[in-house]
Order: sequence, then C-alpha cells, then structure tokens
Amino acid sequence: MPKKASKKTTKKVTTKKIAKKTAKVSTKKAAKKHHICRITKNDSVRWNRIEDEIIVDAYGPEEQMSGWYYSIGDHIDENHVCCRCRKTRSMSPLKVGEEVDVLEIAPFEDCLSEMFVYIQWNDRKLAVPLEQLEPISGDPKAIEVIEDWLYWCLMGYEF
Repeated sequence: MPKKASKKTTKKVTTKKIAKKTAKVSTKKAAKKHHICRITKNDSVRWNRIEDEIIVDAYGPEEQMSGWYYSIGDHIDENHVCCRCRKTRSMSPLKVGEEVDVLEIAPFEDCLSEMFVYIQWNDRKLAVPLEQLEPISGDPKAIEVIEDWLYWCLMGYEF
C-alpha cells in the first residue's frame, strides 16, 4: 500500500517579519562593529589627507573653516555616526562616556571658531562641540573626517 502523502505545513512569512529579522541582524552587526578611535601626534598620512582634501587651497582662517565645515557636513549629514563623549565642556551637558547619535553639522554661523554638530539628546536636537566627541560606529568616511578634526585640534590648530 502506498504511503499517504503528508501535507506540508508552510509558514506564511510576511514582509513585516522579514523586515524585523533583517533589522535585528543589521542591528547586531552594527553593535559588533565598534570603532576604536586612535589619534596620535605627527600622523603624516592624516596630515596629508587634511591638506589634500579639506584645507586644500585655503589662504587663511576663513577658508580653512569653510573647508572643514563643508567636509564634515558632507560626510556627517548623509550618514549615521554614533559617538561617545570623550571630555566635558562647560557649554555642553554631556558627561564623559555618554553615547549620542550625531545628526548633522550645526549652522555655518555657529561654526566660525570651532565645529559644532547636532546630536539627539533627551528627545531634542542639541548642538555640541565636535571636539568633545569620539566616533564609535557608523560610516567609515564620516568617522575618518571626525578623527581628522580631532587630530587638527590635538595639534593645536585653530581658525
């Protein structure tokens, strides 16, 4: 006697379930990829990149500031970057070790003497000095430009 064909039960997979699983996997992968910020003095590779890509043809403080502003803005505004507060500043409520999401660069007028970025903080958007933050995850180019700014500050340069 032939065996009875068994009915195979198939689970109905909805797009919501797939999206949830994908989100969980990508969140886990993102959580594992924490960047370690290493900035040392006299980094010739970093300095050459700053000269060639950020302050190229800048003949004074205003042009240097403009180069930094647009370079940071181009990379941060398009990409997600998570940062950790690395030092306290009297103008900022952040505490050392606190993690924040960087949303975008602050308006041009706010960045005339140093770079400020908007972060998500306590359900609102707040501008803090970029020098106060170190990147821990996110887009590699955005991380690189933040570290270049930190190097610029470490070396004592200003506008």
